[in-house]
Amino acid sequence: MATKSIFITGAGSGMGRAGVTLFHGKGWRVGAVDRNDAGLASLQQELGADRLWTAQVDVTDRPTFDAALADFCAGSDDGGLDMMWNNAGIGESGWFEDVPYDAAMRVVDINFKAVLTGAYGALPYLRKRPGSLMFSTSSSSATYGMPQIAVYSATKHAVKGLTEALSVEWHRHGVRVADVLPGLIDTAILRETPNHSATERNPALQDVTAAAPKRGMLRLMPASSVADAAWAAYHHPRRLHWYVPDSIRWIDRLKGVSPEFVRAQVRRALPHIGDR
Repeated sequence: MATKSIFITGAGSGMGRAGVTLFHGKGWRVGAVDRNDAGLASLQQELGADRLWTAQVDVTDRPTFDAALADFCAGSDDGGLDMMWNNAGIGESGWFEDVPYDAAMRVVDINFKAVLTGAYGALPYLRKRPGSLMFSTSSSSATYGMPQIAVYSATKHAVKGLTEALSVEWHRHGVRVADVLPGLIDTAILRETPNHSATERNPALQDVTAAAPKRGMLRLMPASSVADAAWAAYHHPRRLHWYVPDSIRWIDRLKGVSPEFVRAQVRRALPHIGDR
């Protein structure tokens, strides 16, 4: 039996790094790419070189992305890939009109276009392995469009839609497709996302990690919980969307019944919505 292999983008920190640690610990061969070379170097130091392959890659650069994927897969006996995890992502927050156009397009490039690049690039390798999976990081903001992260939310809706479409299309190739929709995950993106509308009068634009509830679907979860979902997704033959925590699926269900009801709930949760 060939050693199973996974290729993870955005692997230098957060959810991607947790995924590298988990799958490597399970005996998989792991390809880890990120723009953050220091994060990759610390992974190498922590886990060692055995079964861990790293490369500094900007996921918006398709030739470099494809070359890295080809190099990693060439290290397998059959040149195949068991799992592709499109995880790289960034955020820009603030009222839509306050977020600079170029910053918004960067979110689109990394959060969605790079997922398309990953899909195009990985399919030939995934087809070589029975039961293979393309897995992508969507977001709880793909259950309903979220204000002040409108473009981010839209890209995650796009990832979710792509997942649903390809899960049908790629059945003919024997390749499964699924995604994860995390809620509040304790990663750097919560603390480092630029906020273009921050004001002292706007309490919802403060540190969300400090304001997160201790219980419920919007409680702060560790990055390892998303890695656990990725591991479970590979071993589940049918499930399409993985919610972290699982209770987030109720937003999707409520929206299916009445998107207007969910809109009212979001407005109620953001009493500052009219504040400038």
